[in-house]
Amino acid sequence: MKFSILTNPVILLVTAFLLNACGNQTSPTDISVSPTPAPAIAPTENVEENKTESHGGQGGQVIEMGDYHLELLTLKEAGGFHLDFYLQKGADHSPITDAIVTGKVQLPDGTQQDINFKYSDQDKHYTALLSTQVPGDYKLAILVDINGEKVNGRFNFSY
Repeated sequence: MKFSILTNPVILLVTAFLLNACGNQTSPTDISVSPTPAPAIAPTENVEENKTESHGGQGGQVIEMGDYHLELLTLKEAGGFHLDFYLQKGADHSPITDAIVTGKVQLPDGTQQDINFKYSDQDKHYTALLSTQVPGDYKLAILVDINGEKVNGRFNFSY
């Protein structure tokens, strides 16, 4: 049997790949790249801030959950954080005054602390004080019991 390079399909295939790879090289200077324009992003509108109703809209973190409006506003004070929690219901965002509101906060060091919120008739929202001044990120889970119905929200804030 006579061995011929041209009749062996494996050798032909390898040779074709090598010739193709070597013959189609382009130098980096030959490549022209045009910058892709960044997509235009339309500014988003916060509907809650634009409403003129007195339903909260205090500039805090808002969670709309079904018929409920949950809003947390944190204010730094000398002794720690003053927490304002707005719990409202319906399209008119009427305040819910008879709920049991508790919180569980995770401090920046990973420890947890329980918080009890009290309703203020004068201010029309729930308030609490978190006595800490540790810098870092805080995670707060607010647990609400409205006549047996459970509504929960998770919030984040930093010191």
